[in-house]
Amino acid sequence: MTDGVGGTGGAAGANGEPEPSDSLKAFGEVVKVFRKRALLTQEQFAPIVGYSVPTVASIEQGRRFPPLAFVERAEDVLNAFGVIKAAAKHLSRRPGLASWFRQWAQMETEAVSLYTYECRLIPGLLQTEAYARASFADQLPPLCDEQIEAQLAARMERQRLLRDRPNTNYSFILEEHLFLRHTGGRAVTLELIGHVLDLSQLRNIEIQVMPQVRERHAGLHGPMQLLETPENKWFGYGEGQEHGHFMSDPKVVSTLQMRYARMRSQAHSLEHSVGLLQRMRGAA
Repeated sequence: MTDGVGGTGGAAGANGEPEPSDSLKAFGEVVKVFRKRALLTQEQFAPIVGYSVPTVASIEQGRRFPPLAFVERAEDVLNAFGVIKAAAKHLSRRPGLASWFRQWAQMETEAVSLYTYECRLIPGLLQTEAYARASFADQLPPLCDEQIEAQLAARMERQRLLRDRPNTNYSFILEEHLFLRHTGGRAVTLELIGHVLDLSQLRNIEIQVMPQVRERHAGLHGPMQLLETPENKWFGYGEGQEHGHFMSDPKVVSTLQMRYARMRSQAHSLEHSVGLLQRMRGAA
């Protein structure tokens, strides 16, 4: 369970929905006011924005975090003068994100550098929808369809960072066996490799593959993430099966930086990594 994707992103109610928060309820009231201003019932409004009536009702009641697509469509359909989009920026919950990950996810949106080493599965920022669905389908306890869709929406929204922040430096070190495992099957793996290769062509993204056979490895302590803020302060993040650990102690972060720097020298070069992925795609 990487990237803080767990449950519905907070305390859940009987239907797997988060308990109402003040910001969610306030957003719901804003949508309701503009919907009524447009003389639309929930039954009329729902198909126009492409969501079910129960979903619209849950959002207006503050029980469900509104997907980005809902916010944009509601803004346009209701001609809300930018109010709905503005209200969405202040929501305190994010769908599909575990509580321990929210602070890090928020910092990601402003980071100038983000480094990720992963040995368990492809990082969420690099996943395809099919790969993400495969990983969600294998979670235990099993997730319901609604939870899977919430987590998928959260993951796809986070991925916009890679293109929306072209001045942020993204570095990824990925273990070779992550591609050899064929999570989700051969077709999913082929698509995944192609997707990663496409991302590697962006100027702000560096992807290195760690050889499957490596006598010395600085990453044996497990996955890690490092982040640099606009104030040029560095923080670290690590995640276990049921929790995440935010690290701000300069000594601890310095240790992680040393390990990541060593792994960069131990992994294949950028060019060799691309060549390896191309060969793996051809052999898959």
